[in-house]
Amino acid sequence: MPITQTGLIYEDGELRLPDGRILAWRWWGEPTWTPVLRLQGTPGSRVGLNLDPEVQRALHVRYLMADRPGFGGSTRLPGRNVAGFAEDLVALLDHHRLQRVPVVGGSGGGPHALAIAARYPDRVSALSVIVGYAHIDAAEAGRLLGVNAAGYAAAELGWEANYRLSVEARASMLVEGGIANALSDARASDKAFLLDPAWKRVAQASISEALRNGAEGWADENMALHRGWGFKLEEVQTTVTWWHGDDDMNVPLSAAKRAAGGLPRVDFRVWHGEGHLAPTLHHAEIIRELLSRSDP
Repeated sequence: MPITQTGLIYEDGELRLPDGRILAWRWWGEPTWTPVLRLQGTPGSRVGLNLDPEVQRALHVRYLMADRPGFGGSTRLPGRNVAGFAEDLVALLDHHRLQRVPVVGGSGGGPHALAIAARYPDRVSALSVIVGYAHIDAAEAGRLLGVNAAGYAAAELGWEANYRLSVEARASMLVEGGIANALSDARASDKAFLLDPAWKRVAQASISEALRNGAEGWADENMALHRGWGFKLEEVQTTVTWWHGDDDMNVPLSAAKRAAGGLPRVDFRVWHGEGHLAPTLHHAEIIRELLSRSDP
């Protein structure tokens, strides 16, 4: 198996789904470690390695990640919704002979993590949502910054407007320093990460892979998140811990609290004075808590 500079092994593969699409996946970590299904943010990909692999080594967890439709190596599915990806994930679990796993979803991966718990509760032992995307109201939209504010406005106009914006944003993010430039108006709580060469290297690799084939998949996902998700939050019977920063300007805290309030069994935890990129500092805390709720 290939190995990273930090000594963490990984394995790439592709799964042909029943409808003929390809789902690209990656394992991060040793085969003997505890499997965790990890769903990355938007736009992100299966190559998004966590900055601190020592947490995986200490906790003996192995992450299974997959590119969502239209990102990286996975075939696009125009007009898809959030709930539909749950079927892809179940096919992936079947492929790897995994019956029941803990699941963690960050940012745009949050609703997708909730979807598999709603549609296939017997496959999810415990669930954590990390700075998860949530539907926002007009007042909350007015507090968004930069590319997120523009993305919300474009999504309100429909797929074509969102696609045009995604094309422009993709071009700016794929150049050197593009991620930092796209988030140049970020709050101080997030700006420290934008100045960190290690964070920028990992983020750039994940986003570059996600967007290598164009902006269509990004536009599809933005619309899927913006519209109805295809399931009801009250259908999620799995225990959920939702982690969020009170200085998050990508997903306002009020929107996250409103979404979490629709979940029957949720523990909502707030990081004070921290923003959307705060999970980088809380990797061990998040995974330990998730595993504590997971079935043996």
